[in-house]
Amino acid sequence: MSDPMIDEWYPVALFSKLDAAGRDTLLMGHPIHVARTGSERVAATEADGRSLPVRIRYGHVWTSLGEPKKELFDIPEADEPGRRLVDVGVVRVRCSPLRAVENFLDIAHFPFVHTDILGAEPHTEVEKYDVEIREKEDEVWATKVKFFQPQAAKSAAGGITTDYMYRVPAPTCSVLYKTCPPRPGEWDVITLFVQPLTEELCDVWPWMALYDDEADMTDLIHFQQMIFLQDRSILENQIPRRLPLDPGMEIPTRADMTSVAYRRWLKRHNYTYGAQLVAQ
Repeated sequence: MSDPMIDEWYPVALFSKLDAAGRDTLLMGHPIHVARTGSERVAATEADGRSLPVRIRYGHVWTSLGEPKKELFDIPEADEPGRRLVDVGVVRVRCSPLRAVENFLDIAHFPFVHTDILGAEPHTEVEKYDVEIREKEDEVWATKVKFFQPQAAKSAAGGITTDYMYRVPAPTCSVLYKTCPPRPGEWDVITLFVQPLTEELCDVWPWMALYDDEADMTDLIHFQQMIFLQDRSILENQIPRRLPLDPGMEIPTRADMTSVAYRRWLKRHNYTYGAQLVAQ
């Protein structure tokens, strides 16, 4: 495979759920096996027995079919004392792994897909926000994003205007920073780690780092799973299944600025696994 995505890190298992028997799964169409080999050690191998590199971070086991040029991206909030680290689990979605990330970046769908939770009519307008590809970090960032939400988080008592920042540090991963209702001035962190099983099938592993001392862990997990399951039906019905990279294939609006930057960044790196390059 010539696509440089082969050299990226991907989540393939929840570390807390992995045992010595391990997990058989797919990564970019290749069968792999992941298993614990000790209390803090994990091995990942291809079907032919070839050993793969492994990292354990953010509650997940990460591996790569290639030779990663850099270490797994950093989320400093994961190490801040007082945060609750939430392993949400996994959801399988019949869509391109790139589509899953792009949908996570979309703000405009909140009132229509997550009605009375992350959005509601008549609060449908997406205000102007800033988007950039940060050259030093080689990441896509969207900042100064604001949106009214009836229930911004499990801990939210009522509707608030929520501040957002979006970050894409890897082709199939996105990090969302949003207003933390219990601690104004701090950011809650919600991530989407996507495992590309094939170009049109993926496992999505949400993970969170929150300041929330009251909500039950099960409730936190169920709230986030509910949000993503609302997205799944939309994702599985998008046409084409693969993410179009040609700007002429879909007509963007102002609300799609982050998606446009993400696609431009993918094209810059020649990340094409799960992408559609020309109109059909």
